[in-house]
Amino acid sequence: MREKVLVYSRFAKSLMQRIGARFELMDAAGKPPQDMFGPDQLSGIRAMITAGGTPLRGEMMDQLPSLGAIVCYGTGYDGVDLAAAAQRSIAVGHSPGANAASVAELAVTLMLAATRRLLVADNYVRSGDWAAAKPSPMMRPQAGIAGRKVGVYGMGEIGRKIAARVAAFEGEVGYFSRSRHEVPYGYFPSLAALADWCSVLVIAVRAGADTHHVVNADILAKLGQDGYLVNIARGSVIDQDALLQALTDKTIAGAGLDVYAKEPYAPDALTALPNVVLTPHIGGHTLESHVAMQDCVIANLESFFAGRPLAYPVR
Repeated sequence: MREKVLVYSRFAKSLMQRIGARFELMDAAGKPPQDMFGPDQLSGIRAMITAGGTPLRGEMMDQLPSLGAIVCYGTGYDGVDLAAAAQRSIAVGHSPGANAASVAELAVTLMLAATRRLLVADNYVRSGDWAAAKPSPMMRPQAGIAGRKVGVYGMGEIGRKIAARVAAFEGEVGYFSRSRHEVPYGYFPSLAALADWCSVLVIAVRAGADTHHVVNADILAKLGQDGYLVNIARGSVIDQDALLQALTDKTIAGAGLDVYAKEPYAPDALTALPNVVLTPHIGGHTLESHVAMQDCVIANLESFFAGRPLAYPVR
């Protein structure tokens, strides 16, 4: 008999197929589980799968009295109340590094698309302005990556892969993180110092109370009018109102964003700006990353149901 696992967040059915072949999945389809299942069904649930950014508080854990494991699909776990889980002796696992290469690829893609004004150039061709030889100030030559100073905020698995890819483009890499690492890049003692030095700031730090809105108006001002911001971490790291103002008044030159304060992100003033490149939180959305994340989820669940510590615990 297969063990039952609650699917707490909304996932595409295709992403759950491999996991569903090993466990009996009770899919809440992103709705409150108590709205989808009766108390008798929920009382026996011992493990759940969630997206790391989905809020999961103690009150929800109390709806599942037998819950012993929360397994995050992906590297993030910022939505999970870790203190509440620990108080209830619930183990929390994730998929560390499983999507790091994919996210790093998108970070570099956004950096190139923003700095080289790829969307503006695409529209210049599609609109017929190029064929008509119509002048466009947005098509003025821009600085390339070779020789450009690129700051990486966060030097975990994703940050390291971003830095390596930027170095391959002959960019000069600096970084700031909570601790110094044995990496061949310049270390800065603060985010402010890093922003003051670089002309592209890539956010690759884990979300949490200590990083909430840490990229604010002051940091953006230090980045400067030739500077670009790229965020593939979490929307909460940036004060989005301050970013909109900085982009509108040209405090910074542009941005590439894969994550937002609220998702999914509806069209507004930010989406109307030509100096911003936007993607719908697809950093880890490659075939290889999903297989790797599913491997981690399966390993965590199998370890838990076998009475062993989680294979990939949140530390």
